This record gives sequence, C-alpha cells and structure tokens, in this order.
Amino acid sequence: MEIERKWKMRRAPALPVLTHTRVFQSYLSVTPEVRIRKYEDLKSAAPPQYDLTVKSEGTLAREEIIKPLTAEEYRVLLEMTGGAAPIVKDHRTYDWQGHTLEYSEVDPGEETGFSYAEVEFDTLEAAAAFSAPAWFGPESTEDAAFRMKYYWQSTRG
Repeated sequence: MEIERKWKMRRAPALPVLTHTRVFQSYLSVTPEVRIRKYEDLKSAAPPQYDLTVKSEGTLAREEIIKPLTAEEYRVLLEMTGGAAPIVKDHRTYDWQGHTLEYSEVDPGEETGFSYAEVEFDTLEAAAAFSAPAWFGPESTEDAAFRMKYYWQSTRG
C-alpha cells in the first residue's frame, strides 16, 4: 500500500539533491489507473528504466503495483496510448528531516505546467503526525481532482 501526502509547490526546495530524473509518464487507463513511465537519470549516464504501475482509487492511501518493463515493452505500450505526448516531469528527491521528499516540475515551460511535492509514509499514523512547513505550499492530498491522471486527461485527451 502506498501512503503519501501531497503539496502544491511554487519552487524546488533549497536542499541538496539526492536524485534528479526526467520522467515520461503516459496512461493506458485512468479508471483503473494504469500508467507507464520512462526514467532518465540526469545525474549519471545510466540507461533509461521503465515501469508499469497500477493504482487503486483513493487519496492518502491506495494500493499500488509496480512492475519493471523492457524498453521494447514500454515502446509497445506507449503506442497504445494513441500517440499522446507523455507528461514530462523534472523529478528530484531530497533527504528532509528523516523523510524522502519528492519534488516534481510537471511539463516544465508549458502553460499548463505546475510543481508539487510528495512525502511517503510507512503508516497512516505517521502520515497524520507529519507537520509540513509553510514553504511546502497548500496541501492537496485529499483533493481527488489533483491527480496526474486528470491532468493527463485535460492536457492529452
């Protein structure tokens, strides 16, 4: 089970970056949520990685299954999206007060682009106990409309 809280952000945190990845995200279905991703590591010359993710409905907590894909499997599945351009994310991770903070700039430079942050938790109690600083921006965890699948539909559909 994935347990995560989300916040709308104005800019990247002023913290040391652990990982920096360009993510290409496309959807095969929004209900249920089935997406594919390609990851390019911007801090090394590592080859791209690919995965298929299936998520249940929900906001704070939901089931999530992630399976690795080969480059060829990703290519075939990408064709199944009907030719829509993937969502591009400039994704960074940070170590922040014992948590991994994930920050994404979605479709950087595009009029529809925006930024958000996520923190994942091991338990619902840990998620409830977490107190976000003001610089995180407004929380969007329980805003069901603030989901990447809906952004995909509105910008690629």
